[in-house]
Amino acid sequence: MSGRVIVVGSVNIDLVGRVPHLPKPGETVTGGSYDRHHGGKGGNQAVAAARLRRPTLFIGAAGDDTFEKEARRALSSERVDVSMLASLPNQATGVAMILVDAIGENQIAVVPGANGAIEPGYVRDCLARLGPLAGDVLLVCNEVSLHVVREALICAHAAGATTILNPAPATGIDRSTFGLADIVTPNRTELATLLQIETVGTGTKIDDSDADTAKRARALLEAGPSGPGVRRAVIVTLGASGVVVLERTSAPIPAIGRRPVNSLASSSADATPAEVAHLASAQVASQVASEAAAAGTDGPSPCDDPTDTAGAPERATAGAAPTGRLKPSDLRIWEVPADRVPTIDSTGGGDAFCGALAASLAEGRPLAEAVRRAVAAAALATTHVGAREGMPTANELEEFLAERAAPLA
Repeated sequence: MSGRVIVVGSVNIDLVGRVPHLPKPGETVTGGSYDRHHGGKGGNQAVAAARLRRPTLFIGAAGDDTFEKEARRALSSERVDVSMLASLPNQATGVAMILVDAIGENQIAVVPGANGAIEPGYVRDCLARLGPLAGDVLLVCNEVSLHVVREALICAHAAGATTILNPAPATGIDRSTFGLADIVTPNRTELATLLQIETVGTGTKIDDSDADTAKRARALLEAGPSGPGVRRAVIVTLGASGVVVLERTSAPIPAIGRRPVNSLASSSADATPAEVAHLASAQVASQVASEAAAAGTDGPSPCDDPTDTAGAPERATAGAAPTGRLKPSDLRIWEVPADRVPTIDSTGGGDAFCGALAASLAEGRPLAEAVRRAVAAAALATTHVGAREGMPTANELEEFLAERAAPLA
């Protein structure tokens, strides 16, 4: 299988100030330097996927100001298809204001402009024009309106794509949204926000102070009072600590560059790459069949009109994961430690992870391998200044992985 990456999201111009330390509320920090970069989580993630040689298409909007042509040209120069990047009259192109301190930590404020003006109908029409999406991966972040996020997830799933939700920022995302995604990729802060929204919205008590990330993330996979959970996997990114993966499956964990957290079947410990790929394909096929059987249908539901508010509850759960609490045998949990690199700027690490994850899955790689490659891509991205500039090429990623895999002399 070899598919495309379709990114629905934001495109911004990043105004970056490098300062001695990040300001506290009310504090003015002087000194440092200033740069302008191309950004927006959607644009960054599209570039991350395209640099790994995946055919990548971007769906989004810029304004009608002086930044529009610059933003379009920057994506096109990275071989991202921008034929579905709209230019909206009377709108400004999105802007992100970023502060980075001496150790690479950052603070970011985003003024969305045209990103917040994209209509769900435009995204629906774009995806419809692409036809069947089997083998493709759709990646969407929350720097566009929540209605657009939901429409993208619903329509892409209906067309057969694997869907990834990067809940960044996580504000406003509840189960009616994350329950539409196959894979959700929050960081620590976003996970806490999602759990808080769940608590407020349903009255369900969730201990978001628990230090066990896997235990907290499990709530996103399990069914809640307001609907099903994430269909396939929750991947929590932990910065320099790597990632924790929770996947809805009963098969053994493929032995690809990760430290297991729960018990493994001994037969998988020495699995070859071919065996791992076979297992992963069987798991996906089994999961799809189980979901279709649980839903009582032979295929996904059609993409509904988002203006039909009377049908919103039905759309929110269309094609979602089976309901009910997960048994230990229904879930596998593992960690991938972060690669140690000299970090210069962590701004683009999360976007590099998401773009590389989508690209690897579109190549047909098993989830465990895709996550390992995404962790490596994120590490490489932090060794450069600027979010988009640091996205690794395919050659850089392969060389980095080969060095890490080489036996010590």
